[in-house]
Amino acid sequence: MPSRRDFARYTLTAAVMGLPSLLSAAPLPGEKKRKIVCVGGHPDDPETGCGGTLALLSGLGHDVTIIYLTRGEAGIDGTGHKEAAAIRSKEAEAACRILKAKPVFAGQIDGDTVVNNEWVITMKDLIAREKPDIVFTHWPVDTHKDHQSASLLTIQSWEKLNKSFDLYFFEVCTGNQTRGFKPTDYVNITTVQDQKRKAVYCHTSQGPDDIYNSDDCNHALMEAFRGKEINVKAAEAFVKLGGNSIV
Repeated sequence: MPSRRDFARYTLTAAVMGLPSLLSAAPLPGEKKRKIVCVGGHPDDPETGCGGTLALLSGLGHDVTIIYLTRGEAGIDGTGHKEAAAIRSKEAEAACRILKAKPVFAGQIDGDTVVNNEWVITMKDLIAREKPDIVFTHWPVDTHKDHQSASLLTIQSWEKLNKSFDLYFFEVCTGNQTRGFKPTDYVNITTVQDQKRKAVYCHTSQGPDDIYNSDDCNHALMEAFRGKEINVKAAEAFVKLGGNSIV
């Protein structure tokens, strides 16, 4: 009869392909939990890009933190920044409850993000506070400046923290926003696909039906396509910095 460790290891091995072996099983009593951080440009980006992976990791008992670079201040047509920020922050908090993640808001402004020395230090400090084993963020080749900012600040943090964590890039609205993305790693999210969708649908102000089904941003198709690449129903794809990528 397989042990609890064998069962846990088999379960995650079936779910995760290519991610580090340190996440190959749920932590047993007395073992250290792993720390996972995801940095996104706006509320809904982390959920959309790697919500399934985050759900798998938190479900295994690991600690997950989502750092939102902005509160999505400019993301609701006809609504002022203060009101939109309040709405979208609540949506993010609701999504984090579903994903069992801790939300952190970095404090930049949607549509006006910057990459400078001050913000590199701020992001470095935010990430360092979490002591992560793995960090996920946007692929830097992206048509949205805020996504680029989140990615570049995270890359600089990785460098300044002596590459002390594994860094993975996720994709959003591939072909429309993310460009030139060639995965090195895949995660089978079939078992948590509904959980991810519920988290994305917390962002009602952003038209979650469009996120999943529009011509510009069809994440339902993306999940199915990435799944087909590894012969599963649904998957999320990543590029590891330093892996088989163009970075």
